[in-house]
Amino acid sequence: MKVYSTQNIRNVVLLGSTKSGKTTLSEAMLYEGKVIDRRGSVEAKNTVSDNTEIEQMNQRSIYSTPLYAEFMDTKFNIIDTPGSDDFVGGAVSAFKVCDTGILLVNAQQGVEVGTQIFRRYARQYNVPIIVAVNQLDGEKASWENTLESMKESFGNRPVVIQFPVNPGPGFDGFVDVLKMKYYHFTDENGARESLEIPAEYQEEANELRGALIDRAAEYDDTLMEKYFEIGELSEDEIRKGLGIGCRQGEVYPVFCLSAKKDIGVKRLMEFTINTAPSPAERMEKSKEGHEIECKAEGPASLFIYRTAVEQHLGEVAYFKVMSGEITEGMELENPETGDKERITAIYAVAGKKKEKVTDLLAGDIGCTVKLRAAKTNTTLTQTGVDLVYEGIKFPHSKYRCAVKAVDPHDEEKVGEAMNRLCAEDPTYIVEYSKEMKQTLLKGQGEQHVNTLKWRLHNEFKLDVEFSAPRISYRETITKVAAADYRHKKQSGGAGQFGEVHLLIAPYIEGVNPGNKFKVDGRELVLNIKGKDVYDLPWGGKLEFYNCIVGGAIDARFMPAILKGINDKMSEGPLTGSLARDIRVYVYDGKMHPVDSNEISFVLAARNAFKEAFRKAGPKIMEPIYNVEVLTPTEYMGACMSDLQNRRAIIEGMGTDKGFDVVKARVPLAELYKYSTTLSSLTSGSATFTMEFADYQPVPGDVQEKLLAAYLAEEKED
Repeated sequence: MKVYSTQNIRNVVLLGSTKSGKTTLSEAMLYEGKVIDRRGSVEAKNTVSDNTEIEQMNQRSIYSTPLYAEFMDTKFNIIDTPGSDDFVGGAVSAFKVCDTGILLVNAQQGVEVGTQIFRRYARQYNVPIIVAVNQLDGEKASWENTLESMKESFGNRPVVIQFPVNPGPGFDGFVDVLKMKYYHFTDENGARESLEIPAEYQEEANELRGALIDRAAEYDDTLMEKYFEIGELSEDEIRKGLGIGCRQGEVYPVFCLSAKKDIGVKRLMEFTINTAPSPAERMEKSKEGHEIECKAEGPASLFIYRTAVEQHLGEVAYFKVMSGEITEGMELENPETGDKERITAIYAVAGKKKEKVTDLLAGDIGCTVKLRAAKTNTTLTQTGVDLVYEGIKFPHSKYRCAVKAVDPHDEEKVGEAMNRLCAEDPTYIVEYSKEMKQTLLKGQGEQHVNTLKWRLHNEFKLDVEFSAPRISYRETITKVAAADYRHKKQSGGAGQFGEVHLLIAPYIEGVNPGNKFKVDGRELVLNIKGKDVYDLPWGGKLEFYNCIVGGAIDARFMPAILKGINDKMSEGPLTGSLARDIRVYVYDGKMHPVDSNEISFVLAARNAFKEAFRKAGPKIMEPIYNVEVLTPTEYMGACMSDLQNRRAIIEGMGTDKGFDVVKARVPLAELYKYSTTLSSLTSGSATFTMEFADYQPVPGDVQEKLLAAYLAEEKED
């Protein structure tokens, strides 16, 4: 393979819902680019892209797959991404290294929720979009309905470049209003005839051509002036105007496809080469927010957007050359750690096929092997270049479960294997919760975490079981209470003695409690000598007041009293959950000149705090999440009903580009397997996001159940 200049590279990410035909399109693009001489199919399990056992078994993309094709003296770097929201990490990482998105819309379904999700990501990452209406040869294909759904969802952004002739099983061509030609396809391998537009389509073609020129002229003053003068623009001028609109995210050129029959694929690739930006036209951002040009004349640097472990190769690092030139044998440096990495080999990638090359220029995508420490989101530069590229921000987890090895002896192996899989897919998060005493696995959905389970079983020969995770409840108080406790122990030698009197009150942000309290029918006025405020590691506050007068307790024992209180707050008196948002006033006590020591006051404070806590209107608090659901209108009622059954508080409803949106606050305890339920309720057409909001008191009936469950657990122990 020859070395391609930055201007002759196009980095394209294929986007769309499941079953929109991305993998089939990638197969046709590789065929047109002479990488393969025969197209495979998802059904036959022989595509270049879906090349893993689990993808072939499920007949769907699970991983993002880098590919390439050489076409019209241009190197197409293509990343085929999964269509399921469960595996969205692959698409997000691709946006970091691709300059154009080809968004596939299924002509039998129109715009789906998944279409909207990937369009949103494209807009977030400022990636221009070309829309390819695929499966126009399908039984239920409807060009008119698909266009209508695009207008409803995308506004006036879609601009028709082509319209189909005979959509449905007889689909065999389209009218191209940019070239003003009719393309008729004579076989299922891309062979086409370029003909004059049939008379019955001429009027529609002229109307769409006029609309196309209007939009192209809109984004360039020179083009607008010429259009006003002579009422026409050349093909190159139209492409120039459309290119500007695309880069601004205001124009989505629309193409006609049957990827399965290789109809329209070649024209789509031609347009992408002529109109879509090269890597040189896109500025890269550093971690500090500076913009860096992607040019071969700059210092050598690359960004690793994905890592994977592959049979016979070991760990493979997929990267984009961000500037300069990367050559075989080059030594690079991680600017953040100072680690040196040697590029022992460079490959152009088409799925499992790796073609060895000697060098890659700025903007190109490839892979290397046997790096010592560099992982996803790592920048490597030539020595002495202080430059770190902005990392990929992956979406928040939407599914969590507890995981443990079926065989306890395998726990360490399971941990190591999961860490390896997390390095490959950063949307997996594995962490051990000391609070919950569980290993938690977080992901994008049940299918996502089940894929990890399958890999553990089939690739690592390790069996794990998933279960509902415990909830990180918090405990707090609702009123003022006081208690005292004397710890006294005599055992022959030195004894133990410590007595602590304390008062506790709820901590409320911005409210000054003063120093006068009414407790058990008596007025208590405290002389506050010192105050310390602590931000607790688990959230919330502890305010600690020293109100000791007359030397009842020596100042050297105050840290021990604070320690005792902290010990009990880290194992709350109600259910053993962490306690928060409490003010503690230590106002009296006693000590012994010989037997008093630190441990005595730790124990006295623990027990006094525990007793006061139980009298202070204790309340269990639960984590609340902000949930936003995006669903087709016909499923809105089912989604609302399900949320209300989950103790949700509905905060708002609306619409977003043809879909209904509901915003709610939902307890985390009610969200286990919510992604699975939502998919079932809406036939897989809805999606949601969730983000931690705050802690709120649980309802009385829920608190009673939690207390009963905790007591039962204590008895078992």
